Amino acid sequence: MTQRNTKRVLCLVGTRPECIKMAPVIKALQQESWAEPVVVSTGQHREMVQQVLSLFNIRVDHDLDVMVPNQTLSGLSSKIFAKLDPLLTAENFDLVLVQGDTTSVMVAALAAFYHRIPIGHVEAGLRTHDIERPFPEELNRVVTGLVTQLHFAPTVRARENLLREGKPAHSVHVTGNTVVDALLDVAGRDLPCGFPTSPDRRLILMTAHRRENFGQPILEICAALREIHDRFPDLEFVYPVHPNPNIREPVYAALEGLERVHLIAPADYEALIMLMKRSTLILTDSGGIQEEAPALGKPVLVLRDETERPEAVEAGVAKLVGARRERIVAEAARLLTDEAAYSAMARAGSPYGDGTAARRIVAICNEFLLR
Repeated sequence: MTQRNTKRVLCLVGTRPECIKMAPVIKALQQESWAEPVVVSTGQHREMVQQVLSLFNIRVDHDLDVMVPNQTLSGLSSKIFAKLDPLLTAENFDLVLVQGDTTSVMVAALAAFYHRIPIGHVEAGLRTHDIERPFPEELNRVVTGLVTQLHFAPTVRARENLLREGKPAHSVHVTGNTVVDALLDVAGRDLPCGFPTSPDRRLILMTAHRRENFGQPILEICAALREIHDRFPDLEFVYPVHPNPNIREPVYAALEGLERVHLIAPADYEALIMLMKRSTLILTDSGGIQEEAPALGKPVLVLRDETERPEAVEAGVAKLVGARRERIVAEAARLLTDEAAYSAMARAGSPYGDGTAARRIVAICNEFLLR
């Protein structure tokens, strides 16, 4: 039975990246006598989310089961509202924690606001200052920030973004990013890679899935990867391909059959970490990998024109190359042939945290709820 002095904290997870970054917070809450974390899954990325939750020994308390094939953003939003609203009505939550910038995060924050439940936003304050890029994530961040009482900024820059928007200074806390907490936990385990790569070849890990790279951009990215493959016979490529047909179909059409390009299903989180550890270079449009790779000393070429995570770029461990074939090929070739250039980017160390962000977040939540 719930004790009177415990606080019920709804922890929302939807996509796999949300789950990875929320898992250390949930684990930290579970260790606190004052907290009763309640894990609510939207049902997005169900199999991938379950893999992550199992890795961290976390179970889902409520599954909203909102996903249907070819769902629009409006349809997804309406389903989350419809499923989450009665849960917020029926259960006495003291705090709602959301993470990141998905549509489910924005909708859950609005639903909690309508119920007058305080909101804590993990990884708050990321901005490109362009409402169209990335779409719809930038809008989701801004709207979530408008109704949040506890902003957990991963970096000083993120805090400054929030202060410029008029957020009260006492509500904005620099905690580091929980992605580093999760990464260091898993990377320190003796886990198999799950994919047989050749020890005699350098490995390039490739991921691309963002909506902004649908269409011509993903064709340019694939053309670049093919050219790099042909120029460097000592390279091997692993590309966990997102199941969205806007990515899967053009990627398989362009790259299937290349001898040293392995197109695989989306990798388990632990397998992806092991692939990162094994890789020489990473090409990605993933925000999470931009944060994870520097902690492992892996140079990153970011397949986007803008990033809401500029700290790695400023630190020189990541570089924006966009989705243009010539630029991708040129930058990859430079790192693969110039040892000094490679070493300059391969400095181990992350501007995103020290692995204790979750403990900071939980301590701040406790202090807030005591007040």
